[in-house]
Amino acid sequence: MSGESKNPEKKNPTTSSGIEMKRVYTQGPTGMGESLGEPGEFPFTRGIQRDMYRGRLWTMRQYAGMGDAVESNRRYKFLLEHGTRGLSVAFDLPTQIGYDSDDAMSLGEVGKVGVAIDSIEDMQRLFDGIALENISTSMTINATAPILLALYVAVAKRNGAEAKKLSGTVQNDILKEYIARGTYIYPMRHAMRLVTDLFAWAQSEVPEWNTISISGYHMREAGCTAVQEVAFTLADGITYVKAAMEAGLRVDEFAPRISFFFNAHNNFLEEVAKFRAARRMWAGIMRERFGAKLERSCMLRFHTQTAGSSLTAQQPENNIVRTTLQALAAVMGGTQSLHTNGFDEALALPTEEAARIALRTQQILAHESGVAQTVDPMGGSYCIEALTDEIEQRAKAYLQTIDAMGGMLRAIEAGYVQREIQNAAYEYQRAVDSREQIVVGVNEFVSDAGAQVKLQRVNAELEQQQVERVRALRARRDAAVHAAAVARVEETARGGGNMMPVILAAVEASATVGEIAGAMRRVFGEYQESLVV
Repeated sequence: MSGESKNPEKKNPTTSSGIEMKRVYTQGPTGMGESLGEPGEFPFTRGIQRDMYRGRLWTMRQYAGMGDAVESNRRYKFLLEHGTRGLSVAFDLPTQIGYDSDDAMSLGEVGKVGVAIDSIEDMQRLFDGIALENISTSMTINATAPILLALYVAVAKRNGAEAKKLSGTVQNDILKEYIARGTYIYPMRHAMRLVTDLFAWAQSEVPEWNTISISGYHMREAGCTAVQEVAFTLADGITYVKAAMEAGLRVDEFAPRISFFFNAHNNFLEEVAKFRAARRMWAGIMRERFGAKLERSCMLRFHTQTAGSSLTAQQPENNIVRTTLQALAAVMGGTQSLHTNGFDEALALPTEEAARIALRTQQILAHESGVAQTVDPMGGSYCIEALTDEIEQRAKAYLQTIDAMGGMLRAIEAGYVQREIQNAAYEYQRAVDSREQIVVGVNEFVSDAGAQVKLQRVNAELEQQQVERVRALRARRDAAVHAAAVARVEETARGGGNMMPVILAAVEASATVGEIAGAMRRVFGEYQESLVV
């Protein structure tokens, strides 16, 4: 996450023409801008830090994970060597929904869309040779988030790192899984217990860790609008804060570790305004609804990823331009960290070349474009301020509707949120089909000629190798210690204690992700999605 400048009085940077760039512009030629306030001050419309990128650039992350832990470790080291400042782990589908690689449910899916992690040994291999105290790690994991965070902490401890010094983010946002993404396991009530158990445990055990990344990204990928992304993401946030407080946590104890995850889509001006509106709205929600006293409790800190759904298989080189514009919108909007997609991701997992170009895109924005020289460079624009106000008003109308329904859980159960997203997705596709919405290279400016793209291929033998690893682990671990640890997970799930300590003990006893998730399945059951029409 971006930090405060240690030397705010340093000399102002200049443009190529020698024009001095002020830290922030508060008044234009017409006087507009005086009412916007200062960056770093409530309600943070202009950014959560006084100096923003003049003090420290956003964290440049590249989301990666493929095949097994050994192959993914190699990609992480490649990215670190090329200037990535934070790792972002993509897990395969079985890991996300709590099945081991040798489970019949995992057949054909092991390592396909991310890295397969079954045990503490896999997590050890994933970060081999990487000092966990010196990097920030983001893990895109939800239903099994408590297990994967426990694995990460266990490996750090094995390697001699101090858990209290670990920094990073675990997504841990289960609500959007029921809305848009689908990698849920347990019924919502039980899943929410795991979310708040992680909040409470991390507060003392890994205090520098962001315990949730409330995600609008996947709802946007499913087809929602920018206004819906703001509204539904903040509605999820309200639900998590309520649940944590009902579990006995004080708002100013856990709220400073809440973070968000947004999409950066194609409409540049709307996206910049979207980030500013979300920041201002969350500040008001935390202070007015929940009585937060600390300024950090009211700050909307967010990671951004460029829009995967905007990438096209046709003329894939065009995706470099799309990603650049989206990344620029995120930076202009004040993101704390950023992932840029590879241009080939509509076709396969990104190659090293595509990942390098994506990272270089961020580095060029940071070091060559000049946009980091001043805070909130688009603040005071008539267009941006009008869009910011309009997005806020429309998002608030959605929140009022959700409140009237009894909150986000009721709205999800009723299928309201899902229907709104489905309708928006339908309208967009209708506009593309009728050519009201132009997608370059798809429904206009079409060409048979295009770059010959070399695709990343996951080694088909990795699945069998991973299956053999997990079976070998089971054969050599201490069976009695393992069985007792898994039994404690099931026992605690039936009772009312915090799940995190027993999950940590289980992974340290070499219990697998599937075994721990399975113990909770036996108690909680599984969520059954109802048809939304």
